[in-house]
Amino acid sequence: MHMSPFETLADPTRRRIVEVLQAGERPVGDIVERAGVHQSGVSRHLRILHEAGFVSVRPDGQRRLYALRPEPFQELDAWLTGYRGLWEARLDRFGAALEARQKARVTGKKKKKKETSE
Repeated sequence: MHMSPFETLADPTRRRIVEVLQAGERPVGDIVERAGVHQSGVSRHLRILHEAGFVSVRPDGQRRLYALRPEPFQELDAWLTGYRGLWEARLDRFGAALEARQKARVTGKKKKKKETSE
């Protein structure tokens, strides 16, 4: 079963595991402790993350160390880049509208002051 990167990260437990791994390579026990999920659940989600290419596994004696791989995150970033212009343009318009509203409010206060002082 192949999941899209968005489907893979849609699960809150997998996102928690990814957040734990942001700090660097970790053994399963450490991930269990930091993610607050039972070991069987962490193992299952790590398998899914590994199959989806989000994590690498490195044997270290009896332990297996997991780390994030940059490629899927680069793919997600590339996909989001196509939409960045859309929301930046909207934010620019919103900023311009706020600025115009503030100027209108300041101008209105100055007019009222002038009218009351006359």
